[in-house]
Amino acid sequence: MTDISTLWEVGLPLAGAAGGLGYAKVRAPRVFWSLVGLPVTRVRFSMTYHATMDVCGLTVQPSRLRAFMVRTIARRPDVQPVPPKVRRVRGTSTGLRVTLRLPAGLEPADVMAASERLRHAWGVHSVNVTVTKPGFVELRMTGYDVFRKVRMPRRRPKGPMTVPVALREDGTAFVRDYLKVPHALPLGANQTGKSMYQRNLIAGLARLPVALVGIDCKRGVEHRPYAPRLSALATTPEEADGLLNALVGEMEDRFDLLSDHAVADVWDLPEDIRPAPVVVLVDEVAELFLTATKKDEERRDRMVTQLIRLGQLARAAGIFLEVCGQRFGSDLGKGATALRAQLTGRTVHRVNDKQTAEMGVGDIAPDAVVTVLAIPPDRPGIAVAGDTSGGWSRIRTPVLTAAEAAGVCAAHAHLTPDIPALAAYRPILPDRNGADPESVSLLKPNPATA
Repeated sequence: MTDISTLWEVGLPLAGAAGGLGYAKVRAPRVFWSLVGLPVTRVRFSMTYHATMDVCGLTVQPSRLRAFMVRTIARRPDVQPVPPKVRRVRGTSTGLRVTLRLPAGLEPADVMAASERLRHAWGVHSVNVTVTKPGFVELRMTGYDVFRKVRMPRRRPKGPMTVPVALREDGTAFVRDYLKVPHALPLGANQTGKSMYQRNLIAGLARLPVALVGIDCKRGVEHRPYAPRLSALATTPEEADGLLNALVGEMEDRFDLLSDHAVADVWDLPEDIRPAPVVVLVDEVAELFLTATKKDEERRDRMVTQLIRLGQLARAAGIFLEVCGQRFGSDLGKGATALRAQLTGRTVHRVNDKQTAEMGVGDIAPDAVVTVLAIPPDRPGIAVAGDTSGGWSRIRTPVLTAAEAAGVCAAHAHLTPDIPALAAYRPILPDRNGADPESVSLLKPNPATA
C-alpha cells in the first residue's frame, strides 16, 4: 500500500508537468522552447558538432603545420579534418545563434547548401545562414514554427525611416528601411495577405514624422480609412494623374532647395529647413495602366512616365515609392519593365501565375521563384522578401485589422505634414459636429479635372 501511495504522490506531479509541457509546446511554443527545447538543442549541438560537420561535408583537411603538430606533439597518428571554429553560441526566445569562423577552403555558400541537413541533424525547425563579415557566418536556428503565431520582437529598430513590417523565418524583424531601399514592389493575389502587409506598413509609417500620399484607384476603399494621416489621396485615375504631376513638381522644388544649399540629399540639409519625407503608396498599380480610349492612353503614358521619373530621381528629394499590385508583367503595357527596374525592394506573396513571381523576384534572386510558387494558400501573410543584393528570406506579417490601422492613423493625425504642393489633394475629414460621414466627401476637387 505504501508503494502505491508513493507512486501516486510522485507520478501525479510528473504527469501534470508532462501535460503542462505538452500544452506549452502547442499553445506557448516560446515557453516550451526556453524551458526544454533550448537546453536540449545546446547539448545536442555541443556533443554532435564535429561529427555533423564532417558528415555534411563542412570540414577541410588540416594544414601541414597542424598535421605535424598533431603527430609529433600530441602523438596522435590520425589527423582529424578541421570543421568551422565555433566563436559564439547564444540562445534566444525563438532559437539558437551560432557564429562560425570558416577555415580556408570553405565559403558561406557551402554552409548554406548544407542548412537542410543541419536542421535535421540538430532537430530544429529551420537553419538560416547569414554572412556577418568576411570569413564569418551565423547559423540562425529556430526551434519552432515562428510563422504559426507571429509575434514581433520587442526591440524596435532605430532610424528616421525604418519600419518593422513582418517577421523573418529566423525570428528577426523584417524592417522596411527607406534610406537603404527607397522604392519597393509588393505583389500578391487576392487573400494572400498583401493588404495586411500594407496595413502594418502604414501603421508603422503613421508613427513617424513623414507625409503619406495614397493613390487608390478602387475609389479609395483601401486608403480612405487612413485619411486623417494622409497628406494627399487620389481615388480615380484622373485624380492620380494630377497628384503625380504635383509630386513631380514638389520633387523639382526640392531639387532647387538642394542646389541652393550645395548638397545632394535632403538629409544633408539643416533640420530646420529640411522638407518632410514623402512616402507614396500605390494600392493597385494595374489600374494606372488600364485604358479604354485614346484619351486614357495619353493619361496612362503621363502617369507611368511620372512614376518612372519619381523612381529614378526622387530618392535624393526624400520621396519614396511603395507600388503594390496583384500581378505585374510586361503585358501591363509600355513602361512596366522600366518602372520595375527602379523598385529595388521586392515582397512577393502567393501569386496566381509564374510570370508575376519571375517579374517580382526572378531578376534579383532566381532561386526564390520556386519558394514563391510553393507558398501554401492556407497561410496568408507569408511572402518572399528580397532586394538587388541577391539576398532573400521568407517573412510573415502579424495580424492587424483595418480598424486597428485606422485607429493608429487617427491617433497620430497631428504628425501629418502640410505640403502646399499637395494641398489640393488633402483629404477633407468628416465634420465632427454631427454631420453624417457618408454625406461628406473626403476629397477636395481636383483642379486638374475641374
